[in-house]
Amino acid sequence: GAPPRFKYCLNTSTINGSQLDVLEQVKIASKTGYDAIEPWIRDIERFQESGGKLRDLRNAITDGGLTVESGIAFGNWITDDPQQRQEGLERCRRDMATLAAIGGVRIAAPPVGATRGEKLDLDRVAERYAALLEIGRQEGVVPQLELWGFSTNLSTLAELLYVAAAAQDRDACLLLDVYHMYKGGSDFQNIGLVPGARMYCLHMNDYPAVPPRDQIQDKDRVYPGDGVAPLTEILPTLARGGFAGSLSLELFNRSYWELPPEEVARTGLNKMRQCVQAAWGEG
Repeated sequence: GAPPRFKYCLNTSTINGSQLDVLEQVKIASKTGYDAIEPWIRDIERFQESGGKLRDLRNAITDGGLTVESGIAFGNWITDDPQQRQEGLERCRRDMATLAAIGGVRIAAPPVGATRGEKLDLDRVAERYAALLEIGRQEGVVPQLELWGFSTNLSTLAELLYVAAAAQDRDACLLLDVYHMYKGGSDFQNIGLVPGARMYCLHMNDYPAVPPRDQIQDKDRVYPGDGVAPLTEILPTLARGGFAGSLSLELFNRSYWELPPEEVARTGLNKMRQCVQAAWGEG
């Protein structure tokens, strides 16, 4: 069969978004042929601090033929500390409001604040995720439970699936990342358990065999197809489970950051398309 009609999305870390105005990021994504963008809230805030208006950003995104499929944020919704958690949830709410103002409907919810230290009780985590989902409903932005492979908590698909189910909430959903799953110890044999209808975005990337898993870092991510990740198995397996959302290219490769951002964006888009073709035997 044919692949789903994935949306191709640019996560702006790929082009070192911290060094580019967010309007410039939008222009690059649009010009190089992406369907969507996944911005970082901190870049949007930087834009606002320099006098930029969210309305203008929203218009630029629409005029560029793009949608906002997700957004990267770091509110601490998960911590055991009630005071920190309250502040974290307030930040999450602000981030959601910011994203909603530019047309975004989903936001990343990673385990910020629980990456080191104790293993948390997953039932408590589920309650906290449910509380975050409730805030999301108020703001019109769905928080996606995000796996971070280096983290003490939420570093495996098993933990993510448990928390999503235990939250007892119809809006619960997952945000997976090829590199993070590998970093967290996955060999991708359990990826058929992902409820594709409850996943809207996959962070697309690849990783080399060296450095080894215990030493590999975000900066070692490479273009999809340039590493050893079993992408030709991962993508069809997710699709069979109902996933037909966006493939969002998220890289932090310093050697790419030295190249013109437009070139990196274009190369990444082509490589994602080639991966999909190869996975469905069309390449």
